[in-house]
Formats: sequence, C-alpha cells, structure tokens
Amino acid sequence: MKIDHGLKPSSIHTKIMRLFDLSGQKIKSIEQSFDPSSGPPVFTIQGTYIARDWTEWTRGFQYGSQVLQFDASGEDEFLEMGRNNTVAFMTLYVSDFGGHDHGFNNVSTFGNLLRLINEGKTPADPWERNFYELALRISGAVQAKRWTKLNEQEGFIHSFHGPHSLFIDTIRSCRILALSHRLGHHLLDENGRIISLLERMVKHLRATADYCIYYGEARDEFDVPGRTAHESIFNIKDGTYRCPSTQQGYSPFSTWTRGLAWAMCGFAEQLEFLAALGDQEFDPFEGRSDIETSLLRAAQATCDFYLQHTPTDGVPYWDTAAPNLHKLGNYLDRPSDPFNEYEPVDSSAAAIASQALLRLGTYLMSKDRTNEGDRYFKAGLTILDALFDEPYLSEDPDHQGLILHSTYHRPKGWDHIREGYKIPCGESSMWGDYHAREAALYTLRLIEEEPYLTFFG
Repeated sequence: MKIDHGLKPSSIHTKIMRLFDLSGQKIKSIEQSFDPSSGPPVFTIQGTYIARDWTEWTRGFQYGSQVLQFDASGEDEFLEMGRNNTVAFMTLYVSDFGGHDHGFNNVSTFGNLLRLINEGKTPADPWERNFYELALRISGAVQAKRWTKLNEQEGFIHSFHGPHSLFIDTIRSCRILALSHRLGHHLLDENGRIISLLERMVKHLRATADYCIYYGEARDEFDVPGRTAHESIFNIKDGTYRCPSTQQGYSPFSTWTRGLAWAMCGFAEQLEFLAALGDQEFDPFEGRSDIETSLLRAAQATCDFYLQHTPTDGVPYWDTAAPNLHKLGNYLDRPSDPFNEYEPVDSSAAAIASQALLRLGTYLMSKDRTNEGDRYFKAGLTILDALFDEPYLSEDPDHQGLILHSTYHRPKGWDHIREGYKIPCGESSMWGDYHAREAALYTLRLIEEEPYLTFFG
C-alpha cells in the first residue's frame, strides 16, 4: 500500500459530506422497500438488498446505520427510524444464544443509541436510557455464556459452528462484554457463581491474539508476521489447539482479508477501551501491562501485514492467496481493480481496516510514539480517500448500496456475478456500508472537533 502522508482529516471532508448525502438517500430506499419479515438484509443483487439465510448478523447494521446517519446529519427522521426499528426488531437478538454476533447486532443499535444519550446528542429520558442499558447488560452476559474453557487460564467465546471453533470475527463482539461490564453487570452462572465479563473478554482477546494471529515464529511453514486465521480449531476434550481453518477464506494457510480487518479493528478499539479503565480493574490479571502488550503486538502485526499485502490505494483483494491473483501480475504495485477478470476485491475489508488504522495511529500518538502512529493514521485516511470516490462510492440513485465491490462468501459462490463479467463486482454489503459510515463519522468528528468516537462513548 502506498500511504499519502500529505492527507489530513480535513482533506477528505468534501468526500465525507457527499458520502452522507448519498447514505441518507440509500437508507430511505431500503427502509421503504425492504420487507423485514424476509430476514435481515445482507448484500445486494443488481443494486437491491436481499436477505440470505445463514446467521442473522446484519440486521443491527441496517438500523445502526440509521443512527449513524442521524449522528452525522442531525436529521431527526433517521433517529426515529433507528429508535423505532431497534425497539421493534432488535430485542430478539439480545437473548440470542445461538451466535457470536452480539457485538455486531446490539452495539450497533442499542449501543449507538445509548452513546448518543451519554454524549448529550439526544434527550436523556430515564426510561429510554434504562431500556438501552438493560439490553446491553443482558446481551453481554448472554454472549459471555457462549464459552469454551481450555484450561484454568485460557478460554474463548465460541462461534456458531460449535465449542471447538474460535472465529476471528468474534473479537468485535467483545465490545458487548465491555459495555455490559462497564454498566456494572456480570454473568450469574450455576449455583450463583459470579463470572466477570471483563475476565471473559480479556481471555478471549488473549486467545485470539495467541491462536489466530501469526508472528513469524515458525508455527507452521506459512508463518508470516500478521497472517490471520479466520478460524482456530480446538480439541475440547483436553483444550489443545489443533489447526487453523477458514469458512470464507481460500485456505487455512492464507489470509482472508475481511477476517484480517476484523482483527485489526478489534485489537485497536479494545486498546482504547482498556486505556479508559482504572488500574484497579486489572488487579485480577496482575496488572494491565501484559494484556496491553499482547493486544498491541497483535494490532501492529495485523496492520503491518495489511499494509504490505494490499494494493496501493488500500483496497485489498478478498484473500491474500486467492488462486488466480498471480494472473494479475504485480497487482500490489498499482491501485486495486474491481473489474478485473480473475479475483474480486473486498471493499468491506477496506472500510473496516481504515478505522483500525486510524484508531491504532491515534492510540500510539497518545503514547508519544508519534512517527509510528502518524504512519498508521495516514494509511487509514489513504484508504478512505479511495473508498469514498469512484469506483467505490455508489452514486447511482437506483443502487441501494453505499460502497461498491464488496465480497461476502466467495467459496460458497454467494456473490452475484453480473452479466458480462467473470467475477463478482458492483455490489454492496450491509456490513461494508455500515463500517464506511462509522469510519466517515469517526473522521468527521475529528474535523469538527466533536467528542472522540468510541463504542463505549
């Protein structure tokens, strides 16, 4: 990737405002035409959002986008949309015992709405605040209950595949444990045993850093620093690690770039959260140093890998070892090409990764590591500068997607291939659009000198 070191947040202000103008139009189009009873909207086909049976992890992004749109624009109709839809459709996901996506669904909705109250952007109605807080408290405990114990020191929140499966995606669900803990909640288990949500979160973060991220230490023949496994498999009989795996990537020994981006963003934002906690919170873990060192190591390793394995504009192909990448020649030495004949890009990975780089950069600069921090921060801006423009920004009023050229599940063949093309392109995903809005709002707040945007508000 080629970082534009001359960029500042204000450099992309016009693009951000254009994005939110288009975003409002597309949110209204989806709200008017999409039938919620068909399931959550997942991705577009020929520009129209459709549902897709697998797991219900994207509805929170639909309604969370409405809340973000209000946050950016101040237009009350989007706040009312987000509030009403959260109450009508999201309470089911608070008690979802079947999945690992509480951070996606409930932080995006209940969490954003509570954050607006805490920031003074919406009226602090006591009953409304209590409703959001209760939802977040319960959601965090339900997510923490989905637990695989490896030994006395290790464990993780297992994926919907079962207790043997640690997904890289789940690092972003740790946000729900963080919010629930901060609200004073814990998991009350069998025989009244009190389980700390912070403890479970920290153990999951450590397991993710230890087993899903590579550091060039000869774990296997393909151990490249920052390489990320989508899934790690364990023998739950004795708690031993068995092997890497993947569901949406090309190979267990390659890096699915959206999984890489989930890791980047998850580690960076958890570093911010842990920095906001008092030292006494870390007494059960013998201090904060080891935890923060582990997370920072993982954050930098994954971000460095992204910078080294992404085209010059910062938008990656869907997997770093996709089988036909070699046919593109020196594809890392030029901007990404979503219209090529061999392998699709994944703009959603870029949207997620941009925020990770901005947050990691800001975190390092707060620790007086200015040169390192500035490099990551400018890399994040470089991605947004490309993503919020052609050929990625969707300006067609008849296309419901905001960011084009997102890839969902290449191995299953779920992504639409348009007539005249050989690979998927030209479509959008609900998570890609949400994270583009979130990254745009993050940057807009820096420009307008508003409160720094965090999930914990």
